[in-house]
Amino acid sequence: MTQNKFNIADVLIYAGVGLLAISILLPFVNMMAISFSPSYVATKGGLHLWPEDFTTDNYYKVFINKFIWSGYKNTIIRTLITTPATVLVTAFAAYPLAKKFFPHRSFWTFIIVFTMFFSGGLIPNYLLVKDLGMMNTLAAIIVPGLTGAYVIVIMRNFFQSLPEEIEESCMIDGAGRWRIFFQIVIPLSTPIIATISLWTAVATWNEWFSVLLYIQDVDKFVLQIVLRRIIIVGTQEIMDTSTGGTFLVEETLASPEGLKAAATFVAIFPILCTYPFIQRYFVKGIMIGSLKG
Repeated sequence: MTQNKFNIADVLIYAGVGLLAISILLPFVNMMAISFSPSYVATKGGLHLWPEDFTTDNYYKVFINKFIWSGYKNTIIRTLITTPATVLVTAFAAYPLAKKFFPHRSFWTFIIVFTMFFSGGLIPNYLLVKDLGMMNTLAAIIVPGLTGAYVIVIMRNFFQSLPEEIEESCMIDGAGRWRIFFQIVIPLSTPIIATISLWTAVATWNEWFSVLLYIQDVDKFVLQIVLRRIIIVGTQEIMDTSTGGTFLVEETLASPEGLKAAATFVAIFPILCTYPFIQRYFVKGIMIGSLKG
């Protein structure tokens, strides 16, 4: 009887997870179908599970948009700089907090955690960036958010889970703190580093608000700002001005809805390709990093 109940519970759990997965995938499938469909299909509404009258005109017009490529370049540069820098700064902050010999480590941990609940706010941050002379520069969208309290605490907890005997034996053999940190601690911390790298890369790739605040030059806009302008400000106007008005929607099978869908997929494609290679570290890093408080 117990075995039957257990099997029924498994079926219900898998059914629930399956329905949840379908509910998550359906919007992506619908958007992909619209992105490969002509205008008269994309504008008639309803749920689309596959392209009707397949066309690549939407993607063609997205790819010839100069703002898309400049946004891609700026986003890639920003992500490649921010991700390793965030991991390094976070590790520098978390490692001493994980050591018992660090003076007043509980107090400093409290100060860091306090910022998770109370912050200076938008206006002080804006004034600080302005007074530091970082307006309209790459530093303005990288430095202010280089690390955060949450990731520091997660990495600190991971460092605390590492056996102290390893470091003690290295010190007996004559290794210094810097050598132990870079040659012993960092290699042993691959799961949490991969996890924080994934978080940072995804957050940096999708973040646009700081660019809206601090960047004025259109050529310095990141991909998400370009995508926001395409979806919210007006698809037709941006697409026409970015191509000099020489490639109009009326001349093709493209449509505003199809262009929005195509631009969205172009924006998220790199993250979709990267995630499967890091996902195996994700759960392990979270679980180990949350064991100790």
